[in-house]
Amino acid sequence: MSYESPTPPANLPTEVVNTLNKSTPERLRDVATYAEKLAEHKEREARLEEESDNADVEERPNDFPDDIPAKATITTKEINDNRYYYWQWREGDKVKSKYKGPVNPGE
Repeated sequence: MSYESPTPPANLPTEVVNTLNKSTPERLRDVATYAEKLAEHKEREARLEEESDNADVEERPNDFPDDIPAKATITTKEINDNRYYYWQWREGDKVKSKYKGPVNPGE
């Protein structure tokens, strides 16, 4: 570990650097934990957005239920070794899901 103060990234705003420099070690660790979780969340949201933008429109049925937006796609989720279809769409910053039915209706 170096005895010199670290150099902040050049793209970090001055006010953020100043705030961090005034913070306690405990607060800095809290900020680091939060920043890592926030970065993961934003990356996941960006992936979901990209996946929904790249969804194959031909796979979507023409007859959407009344409470499902036309932009919704069908996703498959596995729960307890069973597979189910869910409608999935984005509302602002959130991804919404609604149960559609089992992948194999006879099960």
